[in-house]
Amino acid sequence: MCKKLIAKKNNKQRFPLYNKKPWVMKPAAMKGLENGTLDVCKNGTENKEVEKDTHTILGGRLTKASKNAKAPIPIQEKKLKPQNVYDENGIKIDSDMCHQCQRNDKGRVVRCTKCKTKRFCIPCIGNWYPQMTEEHIVQACPVCLQNCNCTSCLRMEGRMKARMRDCFVISREKYIKHSKYLLMTILPFLKQLNQEQIIEKEVEAKLQGVSASEVEIQTASYEKYDCIFCDYCKASIVDFHRSCPECAYDLCLTCCREVRAGNLKCCEDVVIEYVNRGYDYVYGGKFLAESCSKIRRNKVNDLSEKTRGTGVPACLETTSESESPELQPDINKAEWKGNDNGSLSCPPSKYKGCGGALLELKSILSDGWVSKLLKEAELAVTNLENDKLPHTSNGCSCSGSVHGGEFGSNLRKCAARESGNDNNLYCPDARDIQHGDLEHFQWHWALGEPIIVRSSLETTPGLSWEPMGIWRAVRQIHNKKYSKTSTLSDVKAIDCLNWLEVEANLHQFFKGYSKCQFDELEWPVMLKLKGSLHTSRFEKQLPRHGAEFIRALPFKEYTHPRKGVLNLANKFPKRTLMPNMGPKTYIAYGYVEELGRGDSVTKLHCDMSDVVNILVHTAEVAVPIQKCKGISKLKGQHFAQDQEEIFGVEAKDIERVDGSEIKKLHDDSRVVEGSELPIRGALWDIFRREDVPKLQEYLRRHYQEFRHIHCNPLKQVIHPIHDQTFYLTEEHKRKLKEEYGIEAWTFVQNLGEAVFIPAGCPHQVRNLKSCIKVALDFVSPENVGECIRLAGELRILPQNHMAKVDKLEVKKMILYAVKKAISSLKPEEQNDWSDTSSDTEPEPA
Repeated sequence: MCKKLIAKKNNKQRFPLYNKKPWVMKPAAMKGLENGTLDVCKNGTENKEVEKDTHTILGGRLTKASKNAKAPIPIQEKKLKPQNVYDENGIKIDSDMCHQCQRNDKGRVVRCTKCKTKRFCIPCIGNWYPQMTEEHIVQACPVCLQNCNCTSCLRMEGRMKARMRDCFVISREKYIKHSKYLLMTILPFLKQLNQEQIIEKEVEAKLQGVSASEVEIQTASYEKYDCIFCDYCKASIVDFHRSCPECAYDLCLTCCREVRAGNLKCCEDVVIEYVNRGYDYVYGGKFLAESCSKIRRNKVNDLSEKTRGTGVPACLETTSESESPELQPDINKAEWKGNDNGSLSCPPSKYKGCGGALLELKSILSDGWVSKLLKEAELAVTNLENDKLPHTSNGCSCSGSVHGGEFGSNLRKCAARESGNDNNLYCPDARDIQHGDLEHFQWHWALGEPIIVRSSLETTPGLSWEPMGIWRAVRQIHNKKYSKTSTLSDVKAIDCLNWLEVEANLHQFFKGYSKCQFDELEWPVMLKLKGSLHTSRFEKQLPRHGAEFIRALPFKEYTHPRKGVLNLANKFPKRTLMPNMGPKTYIAYGYVEELGRGDSVTKLHCDMSDVVNILVHTAEVAVPIQKCKGISKLKGQHFAQDQEEIFGVEAKDIERVDGSEIKKLHDDSRVVEGSELPIRGALWDIFRREDVPKLQEYLRRHYQEFRHIHCNPLKQVIHPIHDQTFYLTEEHKRKLKEEYGIEAWTFVQNLGEAVFIPAGCPHQVRNLKSCIKVALDFVSPENVGECIRLAGELRILPQNHMAKVDKLEVKKMILYAVKKAISSLKPEEQNDWSDTSSDTEPEPA
């Protein structure tokens, strides 16, 4: 080796030692090398000889020994490569680090025989995978099963992102078939939109004194992807509208027609005040001034350092909510009328206009674009006259049949109406859904019936939806409310007793999710997160849970947020500001018995689009027997307070009501289908569309019997459904059927079930257990008409009404959906049929 090194010129300076003459170690100097050291000879002569001729080994190289060396010099041993060690399953043992916790000091680990790379320690298996045994881990670990809930996998890092890739694909043949169905269904609404523009164009032609074909409409100066809304009613503007050249005040076509007719229906802002009547009043006591100094002390105060109203005398505290009297034409705007020739002036300054210039007709899209699109759509539909829609057939395989209410059948009895054959709801199993079941779904869906799909979670890898697992996933999310470095540790929740907003620590909230909490008067504390976690970025902030939810969606042709060909909500072009359709999480505590006041409920409301809601997790809340007596006592006080305050019955005339009578009062009058099952979760009441007028009439008649914020009886109703201030107890549902003969579909949503709610069906929910639900909005072609009708109802609500913020832009969806359907029917179109999103949109002129 030395000769080779000497031969290399480059190494002369790096290795100067090798530039000298080679030497040979004498045998005497080799003594002791086998022991790892050089032995120094005791004889002085030999010692000198060794000093002259011996060399030492340092750092793996031979060097001459110093003449003054007096001690043995250690020699570095060459480390031998350890032999491979295998466990009893034949897996190479290279590390004991747990994949879940990334630690190797927690004892024994279980190794996966499938991937042969992942390990899980015993504590992590017990804490995070209680449903799995060690044998299960050995056969296939959570990573192999795609349900690992470690921090890295929840963030979809590494290989997990590729493993959870969305594999939903629609073939070209099915894509074209669904596009035909969509086009035939929504074409009438495109005709309606075009007719509205034609009427306004004819008005403009009269103003200009020319024919309608000669009218030149100005193009509005907006950015390509701007969302334009009417400055008066806040409705979305799709194309034609009138605008002020001076102050840029925009007015939609519907408002234009109402101003000309003198019946503008939008109402001014109205505020209702809910007075805090004090601590004792909430629990059934009387309104006493001295009781106002107290606050409700419960676990809510432990969850957060501040609650709403802290520091304000309770008797003076009021809560304002956006409400309005019954909707009437706005007589205050009688001064704003159309001119005799049909022209419109800009409204006065108190209505945010300039009051001077005439409003000009403008368009966002190029002039005639909608009419041209309609002609193309009519031509395409003419070639499809022989195609029949699924809901036009005589019936489905289960119509008129009854399966005796068996849970395992495809029908579930949810009502007991004397007339009609819609008491049973279609209830298929997600594991048994085949291609032909989509038409079966469409037949029931076109009738406006809710649909329940069982075992939706059984079609997924099985990711845990445990609340602490979700907490681990979201605790790294930055809370922009405080700072960029602050995490999402505090959330807003609703206390269901007084319906007030509280600020709670997220970790403490999740800990109380599975443990029933009581306040100092032994009344259950029912909390639910206000709105939902991560409303607009669910899949980015909870990517692994988002992927699991998408896989669990039944009938993805309708529900898939990106690839659902029959979902109009995904027809918006890319890079367009789209309405927030979810997914959204709803997390709330629950209690099996109806309390009557303070129940964990979602009050009666109506979504502006179709919704699919999946119950992904439940937790049984155990109530100690000794607490039941206090609950019954307080329910009796609530009952006495209602009798005296609402019905005018004197306290001395109220018979003593014990716990058994209260329980009988609030018990269900019939057995709800599925409620006898041990996996019950949430109680749903969904009303038919045709029953909405009678339902509203009942609520307007009995509105004073309902309580809302601070447990105050309602004093005013704007819209009985959109106000979201009513929850019908079993007693009210009984009275509703007696007085008006209407009844809701009532059923219990069990764990893993997906509930489809059609647009326009009012519904309410009560949590029988602590529940985590995930919901997604979508727009189906069958319910476009209902979405338009509901948008019209929102339009005439007060400007500050809570429901006014829901902007669906359904008319814009119609344009994009028709354009996409027409392009997909062209034979030369070579798009990716699994992705219905588009990069193109109607271009402005």
